Amino acid sequence: MITLRKAADRGHADHGWLDTRHTFSFAGYQDPDHMGFRGLRVINEDRVQPGQGFGTHSHRDMEIISYVLEGALEHKDSMGTGAVIRPDDVQRMSAGRGVSHSEFNASKSELVHFLQIWLLPRKAGIPPGYEQKTFTRQQKEGRLQVVASPDGAGGSVTIHTDAYLYAGLFGPGEAGELRLGEGRHAWVQIARGKARINGHDLEAGDGAALSDESAVRIEGLDASEVLVFDLA
Repeated sequence: MITLRKAADRGHADHGWLDTRHTFSFAGYQDPDHMGFRGLRVINEDRVQPGQGFGTHSHRDMEIISYVLEGALEHKDSMGTGAVIRPDDVQRMSAGRGVSHSEFNASKSELVHFLQIWLLPRKAGIPPGYEQKTFTRQQKEGRLQVVASPDGAGGSVTIHTDAYLYAGLFGPGEAGELRLGEGRHAWVQIARGKARINGHDLEAGDGAALSDESAVRIEGLDASEVLVFDLA
């Protein structure tokens, strides 16, 4: 069974400094039919103006992933971490029993465009943590590269939940497949471009929930970037 979530149907807010689109309910956008999928709670597509950003604020008991598509995102937190996240980087912050952080556009002239992803943790109250790794275009071209997992598989960042995140770049005619174990589910998010997912044509911003499917099958329709979540 495949359920599509079209980009135009997402929640939207334009704060001037921030243009954001919510795949699932978030902040002022609340839709009881779209509260998340399995352990995946948030996918926000954010565009932040130069020199602007999210001031220091706190989270707890959430696994947060930042995936930058354009520009550079500057991160600081109460653990003493300071980092800049760029395209091909994957940032994981475990909020655990509590962490404060800020995220700002590191450029004074260019937009930063990124996906903010939240997953529910397996266990509450763990120590907060931070991890950041780079996955090159070559690692993702024409295939699905694991970038986040519970056990750091394939050099991925480690998330404290039963989920795997894959990223892939697919041009026209390129294809990839992810087999799903029994009882597993998948969410596919088209970060950019166009791709065919199990026979359905999706465009940038579109998502799809897959249940009772044996595999996720991806065919590139133009230069596309695809994220696939393998979920319990």
